[in-house]
Amino acid sequence: MGLIVVDASVVIAFRDEKDPHHAATDLVLTAARDKDQLVLPASAFAESIVRPLASGAPEEQVIADLLRVFRIEPLTQAIALSAAKLRASTRLRLPDALVVATGAVLDADSVLTCDKAWDGIDRRVEVLATSQR
Repeated sequence: MGLIVVDASVVIAFRDEKDPHHAATDLVLTAARDKDQLVLPASAFAESIVRPLASGAPEEQVIADLLRVFRIEPLTQAIALSAAKLRASTRLRLPDALVVATGAVLDADSVLTCDKAWDGIDRRVEVLATSQR
C-alpha cells in the first residue's frame, strides 16, 4: 500500500466532469482508492470545499464525501517548516508549498497535482495530464 498526497486541483478536477483534467484524475483516484492511502492536506481540504459550499451544497455532505476517500492531514510544525523552506527556495505559493511539504514530511510515494508549475519541484510530484476533447 502506497501513500499518495493529493492537491486540491486534483479533487476539484475529479468533481467537475467538464474540467480538462477530469479524465486523468478519475483514472488515477479510482485506481488508487482501493490499494493506496489517499491523503488530503488540511489546506487542500479547505480549498477543495470552497466551490461546493459556495454553490449551496450541504456542509455535512461535502465533508462526508471527501472523508470517504481521503484522510485529512493536519498542518503540523514540521510541515509548516518544510513549506517555508520550499517557499523560500522555489516559486511555489504557500498553499502549494504546504501540499508538497506534506508529501515530504510523510515520505509519500507521490504528490498528485494538475498544476504544471510544480513539475520538477520534488521527486514525488506527479503532474496529471489534461485530456484532449
